[in-house]
Amino acid sequence: MTLNSKDIRIVASDLDGTLLAPDHKLSPFTKSTLKALHQKGYTFIFATGRHHVDVDGIREIAGIPAFMITSNGARIHSPDNQLMFSRNVPKELVQSLIDICKGDPDIFIHIYHDDQWRISHVDEVTQQYHNESKFTFQMFEPENPPLDNVAKIFFTHKQSSHDALVHYEEILNQRFAGKVTIAFSSPWCLEVMGPEISKGHALQVVAKSLNHTLDHCIAFGDGMNDIEMLSMAGRGLVMKTAHEKVLTALPRIERIGSHADDAVAHYLHQHLL
Repeated sequence: MTLNSKDIRIVASDLDGTLLAPDHKLSPFTKSTLKALHQKGYTFIFATGRHHVDVDGIREIAGIPAFMITSNGARIHSPDNQLMFSRNVPKELVQSLIDICKGDPDIFIHIYHDDQWRISHVDEVTQQYHNESKFTFQMFEPENPPLDNVAKIFFTHKQSSHDALVHYEEILNQRFAGKVTIAFSSPWCLEVMGPEISKGHALQVVAKSLNHTLDHCIAFGDGMNDIEMLSMAGRGLVMKTAHEKVLTALPRIERIGSHADDAVAHYLHQHLL
C-alpha cells in the first residue's frame, strides 16, 4: 500500500535497532533523509528510551529541529528544547525498585536522574550506545539512590541474559503492578518508568500540540517499548530484525528491513520523498 503523503505530517522513529546504524550512529544517508523531510515540511520525532540530553546531541548531529520523546515517553521536549511533558518514577518506589536487583552482581542498575545518567557498576559495553552524543554516566550507590526527578530506572545484565531479566520483570510486575510501567526496550534492557508511560501516549501529546491526530503519524520501531506507538500511529512499521515477542505482538503490522541497511530512510524516500 502506497502512503498518501498528504495524509502524513508527522514521522516518529525509535533510535537503537531502528533509525541508528549498528554502530549506534546516524548514517550519512539517514541524515540527508531527515533533512529532506524537514525541508518538505514534515515534523520529525525521535522516540526513544534514551535520555533527553543524549538525544539532544543526536538531534544536533542530525541538524533538524525535531521533537524528542525520551525515557520511553516520560519526557517530551519541543524542537526548541522546551519541556512539554514530564512524569517521574514515584519517589517513594525508587529504593524498593532498586532493592529487587541490587544484590545480584550480574545486574547493572541505571537511573536517569535530572540531566544525568547514573549507574551502579562500571559497564564499558553501555558506553558504545552513546559514543556519538558523548553522553556518559556517573556512579551511584544502590543503598543511596537519587529519589526525585527520576525519569527511568533500567536494568542490564553482565552477560546480556534475556532470561535473567525476564525473571526480574516477573518479580517487578508482581510487586508493582499498576504503580509503574515496565517494558523491554531491547531483549537486554529492562526498563521501569512512572505509571501510564508509553511512546504512544507521548506521540499523542505531540500530535495534539500540532493540531493533528494520530492518523497523520507514521512510526517506526523494533522494541517492546514501541508497541503502543506502532499500534496507535496511523501507520506503524516494525523492523524485521525486531525480537520475536515484538513481531508476535504486532502480527498485522508491515515489516521493513534492517537498521543495518538504512531501512527507515529508504522507506521514507520511497513513500514520502
